[in-house]
Amino acid sequence: MPPWPSIDTIMFDMDGTLLDLHFDNYFWLNLIPQNYAKNNGISEDEALNVIRSKYEEVHGTLDWYCLDHWEKELQLDIPELKTQIKHKIRIRPNAENLLRELRFSDKKLLLITNAHPKSLQIKMSQTGIDEFFHLCVSSHRLKLAKENHGFWERLQKVESYDPERTLLFDDSLPVLRQAQREGIRHLYGIKQPDSHRPEVEHDEFPLVEDFQQIMPSKQK
Repeated sequence: MPPWPSIDTIMFDMDGTLLDLHFDNYFWLNLIPQNYAKNNGISEDEALNVIRSKYEEVHGTLDWYCLDHWEKELQLDIPELKTQIKHKIRIRPNAENLLRELRFSDKKLLLITNAHPKSLQIKMSQTGIDEFFHLCVSSHRLKLAKENHGFWERLQKVESYDPERTLLFDDSLPVLRQAQREGIRHLYGIKQPDSHRPEVEHDEFPLVEDFQQIMPSKQK
């Protein structure tokens, strides 16, 4: 249970934290290779190998999350393909319940995501969860990925916060580690970011299995 009385600002990641990461894994590892294979006259296995190689080249950088980069690199209409399967976008269990309870508290809620603004727009339009946040920030606005050195300090220029009284929920270990290096005190990972994949196993940060278990109203 987070120490809710000691927290003023709550930051949520989007994909894998509030939303089921299955949508993104399916999109990048299934739908994109299928379309790339079709456009280039190769097998889906060959396409996946090519695309994995391209992914690795920019992994951990802002380009890895940039739809404009991938449209140019793969010659595919990425936003249109995402829109075609938007019905697969799912909110993780009880995430909306927690957001609703927190929204009516005296705490500031921020959505801090590496997702490209076009992807953010598609997902907010589909889920409507943006209504719970005081501000939604894409890392593209700050020109750094969340796992990059200096991101969390740069975020202060967009929205001021006290790192000692801030809580971050994020499914990415590199992101949590960078936030820790930059002084954010309360850090929580996610037990199963993708509902179709095995649970995460590490003891570096506490892992949330179900948001219902950490509702402030349950704190005694």
